[in-house]
Amino acid sequence: MAKRVMVQLAISDGLKSVFDGRDDIELERFTELSEDNIHQHIGNYDAVILGIAPLTPRLIEAGDKLKIASRFGVGYDAVDVPALTKAGIPLTIAGIANSVTVAEHALFFMLALAKQAIPYDRETRKGNWGVRWDLPAFDLAGRTAMVLGFGKIGRRLVNRLVAMEMDVMVHDPYVVQDGIRTAGATPVDDWRANLAEIDFLSINCMKNEETNGMVAAAELTAMKETAFVVNTARGGIVDEGALYDILKSKGIAGAGIDPFVVEPATNDNPLFQLENIIVSPHSAGVTQESVFRMGQIAAQNVVDCFDGKLDPANVINPEVLK
Repeated sequence: MAKRVMVQLAISDGLKSVFDGRDDIELERFTELSEDNIHQHIGNYDAVILGIAPLTPRLIEAGDKLKIASRFGVGYDAVDVPALTKAGIPLTIAGIANSVTVAEHALFFMLALAKQAIPYDRETRKGNWGVRWDLPAFDLAGRTAMVLGFGKIGRRLVNRLVAMEMDVMVHDPYVVQDGIRTAGATPVDDWRANLAEIDFLSINCMKNEETNGMVAAAELTAMKETAFVVNTARGGIVDEGALYDILKSKGIAGAGIDPFVVEPATNDNPLFQLENIIVSPHSAGVTQESVFRMGQIAAQNVVDCFDGKLDPANVINPEVLK
């Protein structure tokens, strides 16, 4: 009997590249992703490829045939990992599929902010060439960045910032600090004590109880008026209300924000009223290449699980493999 896979997003070319030719696997795309609908059907599936819909204890308990939950992407804050672990089900992520992509997006935000990309474009179309003097751009070279998180994305961003001849500080107490030094950056234990020195604060850590709200009013107020915040991680790590207040009062110079607390963000979000912010629709990890890679790896994780050769490097709760 063929194994059945619930796919909670479009069946992309990346997914097809792995599943095509596997007559022993059946894919079914789900578009109605309410918890009640998933709960009604998940017991019929051997695997689920997760999009953004939460995977709750209720759903995990109902999925009594599940052998794997494979995340299309790398974030899993909507997944109840302890419940999966209790049920003996591995949670896999797409490895480094979009690590370069997110790192590039963070660098793009920094360049766009430093080079006044949006106001220059707007004013040049009006024939206002004086904007280059009224809003002078600046070089990234010689500026200081603080990167919060030295994981798959953070270390790739650090490589790019070092190549841009920036001075880079990194805070990540969960990695070997010598690795940070080898990358050409400076590890810091107390990142808050260094906020007054930096020009850019880049958020590249996971969202959890420790990091949720970690950049709030006190941290933003400690930064220079000429400094910028860039978040390509998860909404809520930077307190949106505090960010609005500091941007509106010009307590910092600007921000580049990709994720939001409520997504899709609605047009009444107060941040959208401000001109000293660049935003994107939680797309930092989404390019033609990364979407293919994420689908490919998410599908490969499922196939490898069925075939008994799952790569532990992609498993969030490897204890279940024992």
